Parts: sequence; C-alpha cells; structure tokens
Amino acid sequence: MSRTPSATVDPVALAKDLIRVNSVTPAGPACFDIVETVLAGAGFTVERVFFDEDGSGPVENLFATAGDGNRHLAFAGHVDVVPPGPAEAWTHDPFGAATDGDTLYGRGAQDMKGGVAAMIAAAVSWRAEGGPGRISFLITGDEEGPALSGTRPLMAWCAERTSFDAAIVGEPTSREVLGDTIKIGRRGSLSATITIKGKQGHVAYQHNAENPIAHAVAIGAALMAPLDEGSAAFAPTNLEITSMDVGNTAFNVIPGEAALRFNVRFNDHWTADTLKAELGGRIERAAPGAKMSIAWQPGISDCFLTRDDALIEAVTSAVATVTGVTPEATTGGGTSDARFIKNYCPVIEFGAVGSTMHQVDERTSVAELETLTKAYGAIIASVLAP
Repeated sequence: MSRTPSATVDPVALAKDLIRVNSVTPAGPACFDIVETVLAGAGFTVERVFFDEDGSGPVENLFATAGDGNRHLAFAGHVDVVPPGPAEAWTHDPFGAATDGDTLYGRGAQDMKGGVAAMIAAAVSWRAEGGPGRISFLITGDEEGPALSGTRPLMAWCAERTSFDAAIVGEPTSREVLGDTIKIGRRGSLSATITIKGKQGHVAYQHNAENPIAHAVAIGAALMAPLDEGSAAFAPTNLEITSMDVGNTAFNVIPGEAALRFNVRFNDHWTADTLKAELGGRIERAAPGAKMSIAWQPGISDCFLTRDDALIEAVTSAVATVTGVTPEATTGGGTSDARFIKNYCPVIEFGAVGSTMHQVDERTSVAELETLTKAYGAIIASVLAP
C-alpha cells in the first residue's frame, strides 16, 4: 500500500514525544520508533543500524534519506541524554515534557531532542514541497556517553553507501539568543592518567619510604604551564588537572601510589600526536627517574576547522534572515559529533540556546523551537539550491 507523505510536523509535539522517553545514554529503541514513524511517513527511507565498538553491547543508530539531485545535505543529532539527577529537584518531571506558558521543560529540551524535532519538521516540509536535492538524517543513541558506537561507526557505514556535500549538527550552539552563534570548528580533546609508583611507609620514618605525591605535584605544575598563545581561529590551548588521587585516609602513612588525571583542549598548533610528545617530555623532565606510566584515554579527537566559505555564508545568511541576528562563527566550547563528521564532508553546528543543557529544569521555549524549525528550513533552501 502506498503511503501519502506527511505535509507538516509540529516540532513542539514531536519534541514532547521524544522528551517523554527516558533515553539516558545509550538511547533505546523507543526514541528511534518515534523518529522512524515520522520520517517514514514523510517518504524517507529509514534504516536502523547497531554497533558495538567496545564490547559493552549493541547501540542503536538511525539513517534516513529522501530526495535526489546534485546536492546532499545531512542533518546529524542524538536522542540520548545525560541523567536528570534527583527528580524532586525539578520543577516538573524531567521526562514529563510539561509546558508552562511558552516554556517546555524536560531532559533533552535543549540538548538535543528539541533540535532533532526542529530538523525533522523542517525536512518534512521540504519533502512535502518537493524541494531540490537530497536530505539524510544521522541520528545516534550514543553521543552523551563514550560515543564509540554512535556517529563515528555510522559515518563509516554511510561512506560505503553514499557521500555528503555538507552536514549540519543540531547541537545547542546559541549563547544568549537563537542565532547568535554557529560553530565552524572545535578544539581537540586529549585525556590521560599518570600513575606514579612510590613506596608506602610511616611518616616518621620517611627514609624508608618514597612519597609519590612530590612527583605528582611537580608533574602537575609542569603540565599546566602555557602551551601556546592561541591562533587566528582558536583560543589558547588549555590543560586542566581534573583529579589527584592517592586513596589514603591516614595522616601517618606515606602512600605507595598516586594517580593524576588531566584533560587538555587544544587548538590547531597541535595534533594529538605532537601534543602527546610535548606533554610526555614535560612529564619526564618534571620527575626524572620516577617510576610511572601514562595511559592515554580513548576518545581522542583532533581539532578541526571548516574552511568551506560558501557553506558558512549559506548558513549564516539563512540564520540571519530568519532570526534577525547575524551569527558569530566560533570554535569555542566542548566537543561534539562534528569531530567524526568532518572527515567526510564540511560540517557546521547550529542549534538552540544552550543555557540550561545538562542542568536541573532543562528547558526551551515553544517560540524558539518554531523559529529554529524555520531556520533549518532556510538552511535547507540555501544549501540545496541548484
């Protein structure tokens, strides 16, 4: 039986449906059922694919596509969310999708079930109007977690089947008002744990012990010295020590081991490999002769910068036309799944105001969701124009 494509989708109603699903990362099938129903009803071909890159169990992802033509635009997003914390701390049920006046409450309202709903609503309208080009959706259930079985393997899977001219990631990029910021790149991220071996002993007989904390302090100071002064497109590289642990509860015992953990967000002066070499040298010089090991954590990402001026102009113009605000193109903030997409096509991030993402009482406004939908529609028209 043939299916008549849906002409419109209410982005607020769709966002509510998604928010009502408790999809603390990794997302289960319920969110994907909702997305598939809407997109298939609009004439998209939908495939649900699973990856298990770390052996912890299969994670679901979704690929949907419609249209044809010389230009192929991908919309990327995620339907998994971070834990809400204590439900009693919320004004409304974090998975209740309650509205209070113009405000929609719920985990994922900003990050980024609201954005997914707006992208889908815009694409359904494009489909119903017979717009040019081709649109695909890359929706993952593993962005807020390890991100090993989500967009990264999904992009490799897609590369065997198709190619994209451009991608829009619907992360909440706006700072104060919708449209004030788009992301045209991201700093890289590198984390490590340094384990320093000493010798446990009584503090009154320190000559019979070796205190690893002294080495840890020296290493920490060396690591936090400035790495660069920034570049034309990026802020200075920043390293933060996130913990220093010895597991010692006694005042009269010298610990036998210390662990120091750090994360560094780096700019285009570095690659992950050159930064590892620099930091490794600092560590060795700070504690010569110390018994230690360095474990570089998985999930390393290099910084990247989108250099497609035509795409940047198309997105900037579309957003400005709808919102009345000319967005600033930046590279600040954390990482996103754009770091996996950039290896396959130029990518830009644009989405809602992110002022309450990951917070208690995460919320967005009905008016903003409706405007965001219009902005995505304008981006589609601008990027896919013949």
